[in-house]
Amino acid sequence: MHDKIERQLLENWPRLFGYAVTLTRDRDRASDLLQQAALAALSATSPPQEPVMLRAWLFKIVRNNFIDGHRRTIVESKHAATSIEETEVWGFDDRVIAALSVRQGLDRLAPDHREIIELVDIQGFRYAEVSDILGVPLGTVMSRLSRARLALLDVIGGTVRSLDRARRRSRGDRLG
Repeated sequence: MHDKIERQLLENWPRLFGYAVTLTRDRDRASDLLQQAALAALSATSPPQEPVMLRAWLFKIVRNNFIDGHRRTIVESKHAATSIEETEVWGFDDRVIAALSVRQGLDRLAPDHREIIELVDIQGFRYAEVSDILGVPLGTVMSRLSRARLALLDVIGGTVRSLDRARRRSRGDRLG
């Protein structure tokens, strides 16, 4: 069984790391969190047998370790101010603007909204798997996801309007 866990860890490491970054909002803390989760998984006495369940179980371990660590330390999370400098605009490429808008939008969401979008839309878990990972009913997953997506759209809308104004200013356009 140890080999199955190790294989699932290796196959899912990038996604687990992405999820850990979403939770911690810091790459170094995410790396530490993922190492702790890997140790916990490898030392488990009765992990799930099915690969799909094993994958969800690994994400659940990451989440539970994050919650445990957060409860122990109870420190303010660092919020790095995100600013858009002219050198970072890359000629206002619409794809770059869209990616930047989503990234900034996710950073502005409440943690529970950011987490549900990460699990469903980025990691590709099914609603039932997310229900198991978060320990909430299926209906709660669906309603949280709906609210999170609406919140993200609202945040992105404001970011895109700001970027559009910056684009116009850089070109010398006048807002009429």
